[in-house]
Amino acid sequence: MGRKKKFFTPAQANATLPLVSRIARDISELAHRLRDRIEEFERLNSGASEDDDVVRALEAELEEGRGRMEELVNELHGLGVLLKDYFSGLLDFPCWMDGREVYLCWKLDEPEVGHWHEVDAGFAGRRKLMTEARTD
Repeated sequence: MGRKKKFFTPAQANATLPLVSRIARDISELAHRLRDRIEEFERLNSGASEDDDVVRALEAELEEGRGRMEELVNELHGLGVLLKDYFSGLLDFPCWMDGREVYLCWKLDEPEVGHWHEVDAGFAGRRKLMTEARTD
């Protein structure tokens, strides 16, 4: 049975930031580390034999990192938050505003959830969240 979709008010989204920002930071740091390890793995693997200990260690590290990334993303999804970019920590919070679904938008290191965009607009369509915006 599927879980009911969570909708946030701006206040509710901001209230989650202490936890959500830690998860987003962990995701961003892990994404950068994994990208570096993948580049190293590809460089080493192109000239190394299959039984090279360094290559095997990198494979194990990558597999562990992928598992951890999946856990972190699942934690966000369990909170009802959508991850849009691993590296920048870009997140969307579903919101019901003026009779339609939109996304409240937040990026790692922003002090608060202060922007929103249409569901199909993405980051490029971000608009400043007005305090008088209705969220029914």
